[in-house]
Amino acid sequence: MKWSAFLIPTVKEVPADAEIPSHQLMIRSGMIRKLASGTYTYMPLGWRSLRKAMEIVRQEMDAHGGLEVSMPILQPMELWSQTGRDVAFEEIMCSFKDRHGRMNVLAPTAEEVVTSIAAGEVNSYKQLPINLYQIGSKFRDEFRPRFGVLRSREFLMKDAYSFHATLESLDETYRLMSKAYCRIFDRCGVDYVVVEADSGAMGGSGSQEFMVTCSAGEDVIVRTADGSYGANLEKAPVDLPDVDKELETKRIGVGAMEEVSTPNVGTIEDVCAFLKTKPAEMMKTLIYANADGAVVVAVVRGDHELNEFKLTPIAGLGELELADEATIVKVSGAKVGFAGPMGMAEKVNKVVIDHAVAAMVSGVTGANKSDAHVKNVVPGRDFALSGDKVVVADIRNAMEGDTYKGQALQFSRGIEVGHVFKLGTKYSAKLGAKFLDENGAEQVCIMGCYGIGVNRILAAAIEGGYDENGIVWPISIAPFEVLVTSVNQDDDAVAGAAEKIYEQLRAAGVDVLLDDRVMRGGVKFKDADLIGVPIRITVGKRGVDNGEVEIKLRRDDRDKSENVTIDKAADRARELVTMLYGELGRESRRID
Repeated sequence: MKWSAFLIPTVKEVPADAEIPSHQLMIRSGMIRKLASGTYTYMPLGWRSLRKAMEIVRQEMDAHGGLEVSMPILQPMELWSQTGRDVAFEEIMCSFKDRHGRMNVLAPTAEEVVTSIAAGEVNSYKQLPINLYQIGSKFRDEFRPRFGVLRSREFLMKDAYSFHATLESLDETYRLMSKAYCRIFDRCGVDYVVVEADSGAMGGSGSQEFMVTCSAGEDVIVRTADGSYGANLEKAPVDLPDVDKELETKRIGVGAMEEVSTPNVGTIEDVCAFLKTKPAEMMKTLIYANADGAVVVAVVRGDHELNEFKLTPIAGLGELELADEATIVKVSGAKVGFAGPMGMAEKVNKVVIDHAVAAMVSGVTGANKSDAHVKNVVPGRDFALSGDKVVVADIRNAMEGDTYKGQALQFSRGIEVGHVFKLGTKYSAKLGAKFLDENGAEQVCIMGCYGIGVNRILAAAIEGGYDENGIVWPISIAPFEVLVTSVNQDDDAVAGAAEKIYEQLRAAGVDVLLDDRVMRGGVKFKDADLIGVPIRITVGKRGVDNGEVEIKLRRDDRDKSENVTIDKAADRARELVTMLYGELGRESRRID
């Protein structure tokens, strides 16, 4: 491909609305252009990289037993109503009513559609397992699209769904997909970590995320210092607190509860300032409810944050939300900010107390009375730590200073690029995906789900590979493998040498771009660094006069290059292409 015949609209200025390097550089390099908030056009350069990422995904999915299909983007809302996700996804669904009055949705994901396919086509255990995947557009009406293609309203996803007769079969495919994902991200040159995750709106049991560390990431990655364990913040466990050997003795010495007037002082910070205490000496009582009106009280230490993802399965009452003001007043007898755990077990469906609270000698908490708090509240004495409705468990976020299995926890921000789930029968039971087992008995298909944000692969690669001059691509997903820069294009000898090397590389199957523009060398070099092609061959008048050209890797310092003869330039570039693919662990099939 020749630059003069290609559309690469590079820009010098950093876009005002681009907050992170990948967004800035994808726009500046001419890879994408914004159409509206959260929607982007992939320009020719960006589309080439995206196609390469898609092809790597496709190769590995095919190699690990995936069968590619193409499912409709337009889906009937009634299908979503059958699983109840018309409500769960309501806020982010792009939905509309057609001319016949039927409600439709632009696919945010495809569990319902693929399960309806299995319900219609699978009827025997002999057809299982089966793993169907697609690479296609998804739509989510994000409240705040940001960070370019990392959080957009329209995005490209590889989503796969497996159906099984047994849990053992699901486990095997789950392992295969995890292996396939590792190969995909290795081949794409993305530095990733695998962490335990919460299944969220997808449901199911086992779940892992493939994360790329990035300072602008919206997710928090928690890892042990020795690297033996990792999880996202929603899932990360913590070691139980060290319990004072004299805890019970110290509790006996605590005086009776003492009510203190705290007018209009409802937050932890305000109470601490008012009573001259510390957040770690506070007990924070939070009241939740489910859609059926069941109420759960959660108690954490004042310096800790409640983790709703941990609380929900422990409470065992389905999806929970913070209770409205009327419910809080009814349950606690006080306005918001003044609830305490005393006597709650008799009033609500479940009380869940964090381990750190259970290990306190005493503390300060709301008095279940407006504008009042209580001192000298002793766990186990003034509120129960056991019983039919009471559970002590880990329900808080991990934080700096915590440990897990004795290892200090480390925190970093990251981008989720892939996620695998064990869905179980959440969708198959509701949509009738059943089969006859070897005994002729009807069973419900067991499902797995495996997603990759293909657009995010590009953004993650850039976040992990850029400098002050532009992108530093992994060769496997770079828009081109080699860039031949003709510095003095108006000189026939230079133009001829550049053309010769270009044609030799094309004939050898190398993905090469020839910068044949009649422009100043400085402009060409800036554009070359900006778009980040891994190998650059510079053809200039002085070198050609000496029968040489310069070859340089984009990732190397400016003064690190080598001169080779014009006749050997193509062969040397091919050697470097092979070397760079070898560093990724294997050579990817390339797109010509």
